[in-house]
Amino acid sequence: MSASPARPLSISARGPLTGKVKVPGDKSISHRALMFAGLAVGESRIEGLLEGEDVLATAAAMRAMGANVERGADGAWCVHGVGVGGLLQPAQALEMGNSGTSTRLLMGLVASHGITATFTGDASLSGRPMGRVIEPLSRMGADITASPGGRLPLMVRGMNPAVPIEYALPVASAQVKSAVLLAGLNAPGITRVIEPVPTRDHSERMLRGFGAELTVEDSPGGRIISITGEVELKPRHIVVPGDPSSAGFWMVAASIVPGSDVTIENVCMNPTRTGLVTALRMMGADIAELNAREVGGEPVADLRVRHAPLSAIEVPPELAPSMIDEYPILFVAAACAQGRTMARGAHELRVKESDRIAAMKAALEAVGIELEEFEDGLSITGSGGAPLAGGAQVASKLDHRIAMSMAVAGLASAQPIKIDDVSPVATSYPDFFQTLDALAE
Repeated sequence: MSASPARPLSISARGPLTGKVKVPGDKSISHRALMFAGLAVGESRIEGLLEGEDVLATAAAMRAMGANVERGADGAWCVHGVGVGGLLQPAQALEMGNSGTSTRLLMGLVASHGITATFTGDASLSGRPMGRVIEPLSRMGADITASPGGRLPLMVRGMNPAVPIEYALPVASAQVKSAVLLAGLNAPGITRVIEPVPTRDHSERMLRGFGAELTVEDSPGGRIISITGEVELKPRHIVVPGDPSSAGFWMVAASIVPGSDVTIENVCMNPTRTGLVTALRMMGADIAELNAREVGGEPVADLRVRHAPLSAIEVPPELAPSMIDEYPILFVAAACAQGRTMARGAHELRVKESDRIAAMKAALEAVGIELEEFEDGLSITGSGGAPLAGGAQVASKLDHRIAMSMAVAGLASAQPIKIDDVSPVATSYPDFFQTLDALAE
C-alpha cells in the first residue's frame, strides 16, 4: 500500500445541510469481522463492510496468513477461515498503511501462533508507539523486536503454545484489550484482561457470536474479561452497522450550520460508543433516535440531527473511552459553542494517528479560536454561534479525523479553511466529500 499523494482542499460555508445519509460500516467491527471470520472453520459472509484503506489492510493481512477473503459482486465479503491455530507464515511483511487497529490486533493473533510476521506502515503509523501491546504479548511468550521507541517496523515471533495471563490494563484501551484476548484464543487455559473502565466491547460481543467461551464480570478492581483458549470458532453471517465515529462529523455539522436537518441512518448505538451523542446533548444538540433496532448483535438507530445553539460544558472524563475517536469533532462543536468547554481525561489522543490534542489546538487557533492545552485535553472558548474566522491553512498531520473535523469547521467559517492534505480521509470514509456535497445541495 503506497502513500497517497497530498491532496489540498479548501472548504467554505455552503448553507444548510439537509437530507439523509448512510455512513460507512463501523471500522472497529469491520476489522474484527475479517479477523474472526479468518479464524473460523468454514465460510462467513460479511455485509456492510467498511471498504476504506485501513480495513482493506486487515483483509490483505488475513489473506497473507492463509484465509480466503473475497468481495462478491453483490458487495458482500466471503471469508473461508483457517481455524484457530491455523494461521500460515506470511511470505512478505504485512503492510498496515495507517491502521493502528489492524496492527495491534493482528500482533495479538500472531503472538500465539508458531509463525513470524513483520509489520510495516506509513509515516504516521510508524511514529506511533506499540509498547502497550508489546508488553502483555511478550508476557504470553511472543518474541517482539521493534524499532526504537517500540515503533514499526517490528517483528513478532509467535509462541505456540502461548502462556495464558491475567493482565490489568494500565490505561483503558480497547485495542490492547482485544490484542490480549486474540492471543488468548490460541493459548491453552484461560486468559483474563482487567480494564479499569469499560471500553468498546465489539470484540467480546463478536467473539461470543463466533462461538468463543468468553465471560465478563464486574469487580471492585474493574471489568474482568476471560477467554478460554484453543476453541473452534464457527462461521457467521455478519451485518456491519454504520460507524458512530463517521456519523459524528454529520452530527456536529448539522448542529453548527444554521437551518440544517440531517438524518443519519443505521448508526451503531453500542453504549461503549455513544459518548459523543451524550456530550452533544449536554451541550444542547437536537439529536433524536428513530427506528431503534438490533443489527448483527449491536443496537442500531437512525439519528435525526437539527441545528441548535450549543453551550459550553465540562466534558465528563468518564466519557473518554466511549468517544476517544470523536474528540477532534467534539473540539469543533466546542469552538462554535457559547462559553468555555473543558474536555480532559483523553490521554490516548496523544498516540493516535497524530497527536490529536496538539494538532487540533494548532488548527483551531489558526481559524481564530482561543484554546488552552493540557496533557490530557483542551479548554476551548467558543464563538457563541458566530462564524469562525477561517481564512487559514491548517495541517491534517496525515490524520483522517483531523482532516474531516476541519472540513466541518470550514462549513461554519466566515472565510474558507484550506486543509493541506485530505487524502488520509480514504482510510476510513472514502465518500466523505461526495456525501458533503450531496447534503449541501
